[in-house]
Amino acid sequence: MKPAIKSHDPHPETTTSKKYVLAVDDSESMRDVVSMTLKMAGYDAVMAVDGEKALALAKKRHFDLVLTDVNMPHMNGIELIRALRELPAYKGTPILTLTTERELPRRQEGKSAGATGWIVKPFLPDKLIKTLHNLLGAPAEKSH
Repeated sequence: MKPAIKSHDPHPETTTSKKYVLAVDDSESMRDVVSMTLKMAGYDAVMAVDGEKALALAKKRHFDLVLTDVNMPHMNGIELIRALRELPAYKGTPILTLTTERELPRRQEGKSAGATGWIVKPFLPDKLIKTLHNLLGAPAEKSH
């Protein structure tokens, strides 16, 4: 008879898993800053250069949160939000804009498209991470 293998976690299914964030921006330097900010906070960041590429990625796997610029070629952020909201997997997924757009009509357009929140660039990394923590909870602890 084989001995039973004891698990240190009595409920492994409840273990916090890594949170996956899809970040979309046509600016390479902004993608680098956002990627570094997210990874340093413990999130797994996947980057896309425009809405079309982001939508293709989102159809292949589910992300816990989408962070998108508004002004991009091929498919802008508002169009991306609308397209994501049409997918059953993204009906309730938090979608934040990270944009230079400040005007109220543009913000209202984002909200009516399904944006969860609106962050204006330049952004404070701590504020972005606090917003993600509020929406997703803290990411899984990083192993040292």
